[in-house]
Amino acid sequence: MTRRLLLSVICALSVAACSRSDPYASLTGPTTGSAPYSVTDLRVGTGDAAVAGRPVVVNYTGWLYSDTAAENKGTTFDSGTNTRFQLGTLIQGWNLGIPGMRVGGLRRIVVPPELGYGAAGSPPRIPRNATLLFEIELVSVP
Repeated sequence: MTRRLLLSVICALSVAACSRSDPYASLTGPTTGSAPYSVTDLRVGTGDAAVAGRPVVVNYTGWLYSDTAAENKGTTFDSGTNTRFQLGTLIQGWNLGIPGMRVGGLRRIVVPPELGYGAAGSPPRIPRNATLLFEIELVSVP
């Protein structure tokens, strides 16, 4: 009897584990494009420069890169205002793309998966192997 109960519990747990929803199921659609890493200054700042390993304060928006959307801006997945980050602790696309930027500047960074969240993605908003597009305004270098 104990063995049968134990087997029933194991089966129930197995079914429950297999029925967990896919963390990517809530995405509105697949990533619709890819592009190589690129950094484009949309506005060159005139203030202090961001330095690798130091904090920065930024305004930013992140989109899933899309071959078909205007300006390649697919679904927005994140944004922030007056957000403080430590350079060197971010995805590689940001760690490489922000140093040298000057306060007041606005920069567009296209981040392929290998410099972003890679094969794992960042559920539920960033799918696996997603190319990302960011527009980042450098507010200050504390």
